Amino acid sequence: MSSEPLVAVEHLERNYGPFRAVRDVTFELRQGDVLGFLGPNGAGKSSTMRIITGSLAPSAGSIRINGLDLLEQPLAAKRHIGFLPEDPPLYRDLTVDEYLRYCGRLNGLRGQALTEGVRDARRRCGLAEAGQRLIGNLSRGFQQRVGIAQAIVHRPEVVVLDEPSIGLDPIQVREIRDLIRELGQAHGVILSSHLLPEVQAVCNRVQIIHEGRLVLSEALAELNECLAPTSLRVTLAEPVGEEALQGVAGVDAVEDLGSGTYRIRHQPDADPAEALAARAVHEGWGLRALIPEERSLEQTFVDLTLKEEAA
Repeated sequence: MSSEPLVAVEHLERNYGPFRAVRDVTFELRQGDVLGFLGPNGAGKSSTMRIITGSLAPSAGSIRINGLDLLEQPLAAKRHIGFLPEDPPLYRDLTVDEYLRYCGRLNGLRGQALTEGVRDARRRCGLAEAGQRLIGNLSRGFQQRVGIAQAIVHRPEVVVLDEPSIGLDPIQVREIRDLIRELGQAHGVILSSHLLPEVQAVCNRVQIIHEGRLVLSEALAELNECLAPTSLRVTLAEPVGEEALQGVAGVDAVEDLGSGTYRIRHQPDADPAEALAARAVHEGWGLRALIPEERSLEQTFVDLTLKEEAA
């Protein structure tokens, strides 16, 4: 695998008059990465993605696609990008093959390369038997597959997907997620989604943008370690008082939630669950529940966006 990043964004800025939509954004995408790109509405996510795909000029900064400067060599750089917008640019009165051949020609494919590109895109997107079907007669899920197929027909190194699962039923969502995982093995993928479980299911890295700035950029595995449970919810048959629970080894703080339920806070490396259970049995407290409270990606997203706005 090459050490050269497929996408290198440095100090990206985008202004709309006096409004700064994107502020000093810097990140990289490498082959094998599936990067989840998150942000609330108006955070600058769409502007950043449009800049990366070459449909919007930055006010400052640089973008290199597979080593090519997007601003100095736009046509050459764009040949390495496949893009699925939130509303796929489908022509409903064309067959799947007609549409994919048209998209392939737009991306410079001719002759045998075009034929192979269309065949490979159909195969990878589960459209092998749909080549002669009108796009307008396909289900929403299959239309979404056609949208992804047009993004990869020219075999780009970088694939950018904007809300690829929107409007799909649960079975179609699962199929699209499997496809994104498969794409991530051969490409670098940037996935924009409001579905945080989707990001956790398919991405190996995650970024959160807020008010135009990147406020989080982490490998998902490292982030999951940081999200390890640091509190327990304990329910007892009868209230016993915070002092009794505070005396258990490993307990940092106790919050009385009422009706015999307490939130027990602790350090990530000092889980007091076993000691709490033993103490409850010894004292006859009547242990009803002892549940780790996991911090989710959703809670991290909320903390980095809504709470910052309230500050």
